[in-house]
Amino acid sequence: MLALVARLNPSKTADAKRLAVLFGVVYFAQGMWYLPNQTITIVLKERGLAASQVADFFLITIIPWLIKPAYGLLSDFVPLFGRRRKSYFLLTCALAAAAGLILAGGDAIAYGEIRTVDLFGVTRFTLVPGVGLFTAMALGLAFTDVLTDAMMVENGRPRGLTGAFQSVQWACITVASVLVGELGGFLAEARSLRVAFLLAACFPLISLFMGVFFVRETPVRADTAAFGQTWRAIRAALGAREIWVVAGFIFFFWFSPSFGPAFLYYQTDTLKFSQQFIGRLAALSALGGVVGAIVYAPLSRRMPLKHIVNLSIGVATVGTLAYLLYRDATSAVIIDITFGAVGMITQLAFLDLAAKACPRHVEATFFAALMSVFNLGQQLSQNVGARLYDTLGFTQLVYISAAITALAWVLVPLVRIDRIEAKAREEAAAHAEAAAP
Repeated sequence: MLALVARLNPSKTADAKRLAVLFGVVYFAQGMWYLPNQTITIVLKERGLAASQVADFFLITIIPWLIKPAYGLLSDFVPLFGRRRKSYFLLTCALAAAAGLILAGGDAIAYGEIRTVDLFGVTRFTLVPGVGLFTAMALGLAFTDVLTDAMMVENGRPRGLTGAFQSVQWACITVASVLVGELGGFLAEARSLRVAFLLAACFPLISLFMGVFFVRETPVRADTAAFGQTWRAIRAALGAREIWVVAGFIFFFWFSPSFGPAFLYYQTDTLKFSQQFIGRLAALSALGGVVGAIVYAPLSRRMPLKHIVNLSIGVATVGTLAYLLYRDATSAVIIDITFGAVGMITQLAFLDLAAKACPRHVEATFFAALMSVFNLGQQLSQNVGARLYDTLGFTQLVYISAAITALAWVLVPLVRIDRIEAKAREEAAAHAEAAAP
């Protein structure tokens, strides 16, 4: 993974390499959080839950990813032990690791079973602590994600490396997805939730140890002047048209009804794929995503972002329609690999837009806000998609998803991507001039 980071990062400075390695490892840990998901889905399916109900289950556990601006505000406004990023980073990595280890070692993972525990005279299903701990693990990872993205924007935008750093991040999270797909299919076949949680918990621990040595930050104090500067930056950004339009654009595109848990139902019930093969397809799709991330790093520095976004919308529309041909093992392999690469390029283009649109001094807050919009759009798309699948079937879901994706073209002129990118270039040029001897 470190060799991959070195190849992706176009900057050869020691500082940029250190940051790229840190960002890559943290995102790899986030990717491994999804390792138990296929096992959880198939276990809940066997308990008799519909696709929409399984999607609702995951909606609960995704809540920490939807309130990321709160973490950004806390980090921007309230330094912990004299640090805005590092202290919180170590604390949240520890939380994620601890929650995962408890899940791996206790009966809280017995999702959907009738067994109960007596707590202070109140009978509760074992499902409740399981959901709570999995959500707590998500909280630790989501907060860590906000801190990592803040460091990415703070360090990447002045260097003109936001696209490159995000390519590193998403290449590493996609490498994790390869393991999640291959190993997750095996664990789902064996219904082995304990092992899945244990493996997922190991990687926040690695991030914790790396944070001790790799996160470098100048000590700050929570003084009134700094608070006032941050608050003025937030008010100015909230009053600007730009940030709201970008947020709406990101939400609309990613809210397009997607397959989510419903796709596993289609693969299992209609196509009769085994859980092992479904996991392998996910791994192959993730490999395609790694290719997409590698392609985006140089592409982001050579092609205007507006052109990339327009092209991404068109390719995503065609790629969605390609799922009408998803009928057997051969077509599944071809479509999943191709759409994995295309989907990653599309995703990175939208994340790059979010990074370039963030106002200075409140990078953590506003990038977190835009990523919450991104996460909410994705999760709601899965819930809506699952309900459409339950009522209309797979074919109609594909048509609806493709049509709404294509409508995003109408919004592109409203976003003024060229102006956002020009402002980011001006900031990078000013930073380079200031750093020159």
